[in-house]
Amino acid sequence: PGRMFDTPALNPSYILLLTHSKIIRAHMITMKSLSTSDYSAVTPELTAVSSCQDLIDDLKGELGGKFESLIVALMTPPIAYDVTCLRNAIKGAGTDEKVLVEILASRTPQQVKDIIAAYRQEYDDDLEEDVCGDTSGHFKRLLVILLQANRQTGIQEGNIESDAQALFKAGEQKYGTDEQSFVTILGNRSAEHLRKVFDAYMKMTGYEMEESIQRETSGNLSALLLAVVKCARSVPAYFAETLYYAMKGAGTDDDTLIRVMVSRSEVDLLDIRSHFRRLFACSLHSMIRGDTGGDYRKALLLLCGGDDA
Repeated sequence: PGRMFDTPALNPSYILLLTHSKIIRAHMITMKSLSTSDYSAVTPELTAVSSCQDLIDDLKGELGGKFESLIVALMTPPIAYDVTCLRNAIKGAGTDEKVLVEILASRTPQQVKDIIAAYRQEYDDDLEEDVCGDTSGHFKRLLVILLQANRQTGIQEGNIESDAQALFKAGEQKYGTDEQSFVTILGNRSAEHLRKVFDAYMKMTGYEMEESIQRETSGNLSALLLAVVKCARSVPAYFAETLYYAMKGAGTDDDTLIRVMVSRSEVDLLDIRSHFRRLFACSLHSMIRGDTGGDYRKALLLLCGGDDA
């Protein structure tokens, strides 16, 4: 039999089966069914294999390139997928700060705690120590605060004005920048509290918090502070923007496209689609369609769902 995706008229329901991670996790498909070119053989009577890892290993033998990366990512449980992404970002050639920023700025404190526990179990290493060994300065300090996952809860009404004032004094009002104040306040306050602080800051200074961060900081620290602010405002809007810039312009950042589509597919992808349509002059579906090809595109479009044109 030929490779399972050689046929030009690929059965959409077959890809849907592969790309719907809940089905994948619930039902293991035998390699015999996967490698046949007779798609009628893929029936609802799915045969279990010994483990999800067996199926992943078999798929790696059958697939290739970006499509393989997408399907394998979909078959990996969410926390395990975050753990793998973080490990690769730290232990690969150089450090992929973009992955550290995206995951640690957007996950809930409980998710961060689960990631740390799973990382230790999988690699027998401490994630915080590994991050500290690979980063430096205020960027490292904010990552450590996020890894400690001890954000305050709720809104501290008495601290809204003082936090806004402290951020103003640390940046716009100061010659140079007191980065530590940004790190401490943005790293420790709840999202609800920070949204109130951003409103107070805007009234006080006439600037959005993002504008001040872009003017007052640079490099990885600036990227992380911006991600924290954007996620405090709206996590789906943050990911809509992330997806847009992964595809905009020459070339596609497929690693980011796959990571976001997979990690948000069962979380808030409908909200991301809605924000994407509102923020940009096209739908997420149409941008994926115009920026990718082949079975990789078909799988991404099925994962995306409808077109919000």
